[in-house]
Amino acid sequence: MLSALPLQAGSEATRETFWLIGPVGKVVFYFLATLTILVLAIGIYQRFARYTDGTEDWFDRLDDLPGRIVVAAKIVASNEKQFNRDLVGGLMHAFILWGFLTLLIATTILFVDMDFYRIVTGDSFWVGDFYLSYQLVTDALGLLFVVGLSVALWRRYVTRNDRLWGKHTNWEDAFLVWSLFFLGVGGFLLEGLRILGTADGAPLTTVETVSFVGTAVAIGLAGMGMDTAMVEAVYPLAWWSHSILAFVFIAAIPYAKPFHMISSFANVVARDEKAGARLPGIPADLDATNAESIDDFSWKELLDQDACTKCGRCSAVCPAKASGRPLDPRDVILDLKQYRESLDNGGETRDIVADGGVIDTETMESCMACMACMDACPVEIEHLQSFTRLNRQMTDQGDIRPQVQDVFQNVMTRGNTFGDSPSDRGDWTEELEFEVADAREKSVDYLWYVGDYPSYDERNKKVARSLARLFEHADVDVGILYEDEVYDGNDIRRIGEEFLFVEQAGTLVDTFEQCDYETIVCTDPHSYNTFKNEYPEVDFEEFADDPMMEFAIEGYWNRDGEIAVYHWTQAVEELVDAGALGLHGDELDYTVTYHDPCHLGRYNDEYEAPRELVRATGCELHEMPRNRANSFCCGGGGGGLWMDLEEETKPSEERLREALEDTDAGDAVEKFVVACPMCMTMYEDGRKTGGFEDDIEIVDVAELLVEAVEAGGVTLENPADTGADADTAPADD
Repeated sequence: MLSALPLQAGSEATRETFWLIGPVGKVVFYFLATLTILVLAIGIYQRFARYTDGTEDWFDRLDDLPGRIVVAAKIVASNEKQFNRDLVGGLMHAFILWGFLTLLIATTILFVDMDFYRIVTGDSFWVGDFYLSYQLVTDALGLLFVVGLSVALWRRYVTRNDRLWGKHTNWEDAFLVWSLFFLGVGGFLLEGLRILGTADGAPLTTVETVSFVGTAVAIGLAGMGMDTAMVEAVYPLAWWSHSILAFVFIAAIPYAKPFHMISSFANVVARDEKAGARLPGIPADLDATNAESIDDFSWKELLDQDACTKCGRCSAVCPAKASGRPLDPRDVILDLKQYRESLDNGGETRDIVADGGVIDTETMESCMACMACMDACPVEIEHLQSFTRLNRQMTDQGDIRPQVQDVFQNVMTRGNTFGDSPSDRGDWTEELEFEVADAREKSVDYLWYVGDYPSYDERNKKVARSLARLFEHADVDVGILYEDEVYDGNDIRRIGEEFLFVEQAGTLVDTFEQCDYETIVCTDPHSYNTFKNEYPEVDFEEFADDPMMEFAIEGYWNRDGEIAVYHWTQAVEELVDAGALGLHGDELDYTVTYHDPCHLGRYNDEYEAPRELVRATGCELHEMPRNRANSFCCGGGGGGLWMDLEEETKPSEERLREALEDTDAGDAVEKFVVACPMCMTMYEDGRKTGGFEDDIEIVDVAELLVEAVEAGGVTLENPADTGADADTAPADD
């Protein structure tokens, strides 16, 4: 055998691949390798064939497949989502992934050289500088592989990271991490034995200098007293142990947790970039069921279940779980997977979602639809798609709380979630000293969708009036729909009432099309999201024959995005930038913090507009530790606003505690700033129930802006109508 030479050496550097393994051993090796690949292929085929039992997904997830694969490869290779919220975990996974891929590629190169190139050409390309470079790279990345796995073992078994353990933790988790660890360590042990056994009296540091890890192992073995004879006795046993472990691992890939290496990549390829922000519709003819059977779930939802790595990142960020509600997003996905596999193995059929079902009804009631789980998931599992399917099944079964049934009834009969008269919808404008235009009667630039809470809730009416005063001061041509405005349907859709959502959407779109405007502006991020992302996906013509759908719309609305949809902070930011409000950035000197609404932030990636407006007032803005995409939900989404749920600490109370204790400013924070009517409602409630009434004030960005404009010397109408309460509101000068 030719010993490898230093990197600057010539073309003879190489090594024997089956050192001390005889002809019979080679035959057995190739037989086991062939059997292993066959078992792997059959298992992968069966796993992917199972997905065909799921329903067709609502849109083409495999369009532009080459482009999807390229983007998925970039996401997976960069480990970008693993680094989110967990630098150590990101580095750990990156080391494991890059090391594994490097060793896989190295093995493939050796296979091609030995079993194809040498047979065809009678020569080898695995020599010289190529071989030396190969050894250097595999040693370097192999070392990172072992380091990453060592960190994984430490986090799992020594520090026992809580999110890595749960009801579905089992032998598969241990098998994955320990088998990879022993494969990595075993590879270096074999390399060290070979270097020691082939040194032929030469100093070990000169045998194969590029194989620095293997050389270090060889030196260590020699220091322990191992000589050539001992190496020759031990090496075959170590080689076969390593090979058999590799075969077992490869064969087990389709049947255990290692399958996530394939399913996770496939899941990223098939992802919906707007997942959660838009939800799949349901057929108008009611032929399809929601979740009566596991095969009612789409093939992508079944793939989601297999892609889950049980990392617990979704569990760690779920505000429902943190509040003591009986929801763990990971467990919902894995419970469905476990049930599906039990059926495949002859298990008994159960109700998918019911009291005592596969998923308990109380579990699904706990979801806030905040999308934190999806944002944290490194493999693009679309939790909300499955959760909404479960909610729709609960609604079909009538397994919803009386409070939610009341909301549905209010929307059906009155067009709003309060059950108040539609004719009262514009009453909030009566205290203004100017008229807000009727967009049904005149052409406007901005069609302002006010929303339920700013129209009917007393606290949020003040916010609506503040915003109206800003528009009036900036001379903006804006109009509202008065009694023809109805509820947008965003949250009832997420609770499971799809047909009522379509009915409300059709009614609104009918009204929109009778008005002359350029841009829709929304007070509520929930409305903003559903107008922007969901209404354009509804084929209203499909529902035209339903007698409950009293609208006449042909096809889609705003399918191509010709009508701009803004959240009000985006529109007012443009006004501030244009100088229309006359702000100089030094009018106020409050110490404040800002809460990112889920539907504005995580759903639609709008983080800067509200912050720019807060800064434009002169306030000193201090960020809470959980901000932007990591923001903690107020608890109002997904119907939480309408339910009385038992929880250890309300999400709103926890968030206010964070504002006062965990920001850099601490209890010096004077105002908790929001940009969402639901957030306003939840935090005003949390301020009372959490005992924070004397510690902090809840204000909307619009109220801050009004105070700042007036602090600059401009008197706006209704000066006493800004602030949280009449007796605590800051005076307007």
